[in-house]
Amino acid sequence: MLKNVVAVLLDGFDPFELGVVCEVFGTDRSDEGLPVYDFAVASAEGRTLRTHAGFSLTVDHGLERLETADLIAVPAGDGFQHRSFPPELLRALCAAVDRGTRVLSVCSGVFVLAAAGLLDDRRCATHWRDAEQLARRYPRAAVEPDVLYIDDDPVITSAGTAAGIDACLHLVRKEQGPEVANKIARRMVVPPHRDGGQAQYIERPLPASSCDTVGEVLVWMQEHLDEEVSVEQLAELAHMSPRTFARRFQQETGTTPYRWILRQRVLLAQRLLEATDETVDAVAGRTGFGNAAALRHQFVRAVGTTPNAYRRAFRGPEAGSEAEAEAGTDAA
Repeated sequence: MLKNVVAVLLDGFDPFELGVVCEVFGTDRSDEGLPVYDFAVASAEGRTLRTHAGFSLTVDHGLERLETADLIAVPAGDGFQHRSFPPELLRALCAAVDRGTRVLSVCSGVFVLAAAGLLDDRRCATHWRDAEQLARRYPRAAVEPDVLYIDDDPVITSAGTAAGIDACLHLVRKEQGPEVANKIARRMVVPPHRDGGQAQYIERPLPASSCDTVGEVLVWMQEHLDEEVSVEQLAELAHMSPRTFARRFQQETGTTPYRWILRQRVLLAQRLLEATDETVDAVAGRTGFGNAAALRHQFVRAVGTTPNAYRRAFRGPEAGSEAEAEAGTDAA
């Protein structure tokens, strides 16, 4: 269970990337029934650290604080692409992973994990500007240069800035379910979920007059997940040609309309399986999959388990009593 979270800092750290971790894991939202994490900031290089923004931060904890963590987050920092890191920090990270702790990097924080050997023979992500250098400096790391984040449990790596939010919320969703992740996202006023495999925004120039042209269509799609829709229908809603709409949708969301709506349907199915007693057939109907077999197929592909197994994992063994009614559709 994810309870104890530590952000470990080095001199020259980026305050925004630290802020991402603090906002997700360091804010008390118990008034909304959300979990409270035992959150701390630790230093790997003395108690007073400078930021690249020109101010300093005094930190109360040293590396000993990592010993009790369930998650260690490593924010980005100035010059991480070139510098060396304290051997005691690298040893502490390896020891943490060995005892079952997860580690998460934001942007260039990935270079710390790579220096510790934690990316050897692992898939990993970083900001697209750093991907080539990461691959060259650490050839055993399987760098994927254009994704938002990668969960190669127990190591989670993310691309620049906002992708760190995505990775943190992904971990919350994985550990504590979509309702918790969605409530935190609403408080932060960010999208509740972006797939890690979505593309980073790499040199996708829009026309000078561009804006969020598909935003209203996304809201409509979210409200009509149980309906069959076509690109032509969505393009008409956006007052565009189908070809222009498909191109603009890709530019603004990093994915296709089909993949976007498919993922939203799976997320809705997760929420219904957690929060209701509806049969899997009923959930399939409400989420636009039509029947339990179709839901199961897409659910397994996206989540890695069956709907009934997912429900039992969150609500206990008694929640799987409807399995017989599915006549083998979701044997788990």
